[in-house]
Amino acid sequence: MIEPKNTDDALKEAGWIKVMQDELNEFEHHRGWTLVPKPQGKTIIGTCWVFRNKMDEYGIVIRNKARHVAQGLYQLEGLDYDETFAPVASLEVILLFLAFSSFKNFKIYQMDVKTSFLHGDL
Repeated sequence: MIEPKNTDDALKEAGWIKVMQDELNEFEHHRGWTLVPKPQGKTIIGTCWVFRNKMDEYGIVIRNKARHVAQGLYQLEGLDYDETFAPVASLEVILLFLAFSSFKNFKIYQMDVKTSFLHGDL
């Protein structure tokens, strides 16, 4: 399937509808949000969908991903947020971790995580 440019295009294909529903189910399962009344004098930050095809080394689509994200371009630092977090590690940190683990003869296990939520209960 071709990556849709917008939500209307995605809603025309059953495969994209399924991955969008899976994303919304993950929010509900992990209690990622709670609907609350709008605070007086505050701006509401909208959301949008980001669609991506995940491909193998031969360029063949192996799965589709849909992420429901905040439209960050409307946020103002210090007003709408104070800190930012990114659940990724740089290559340098990974190499340092592997070198130290090798030096100390630690066993390392790899784990795939479909979703992660900051500050969530484990």
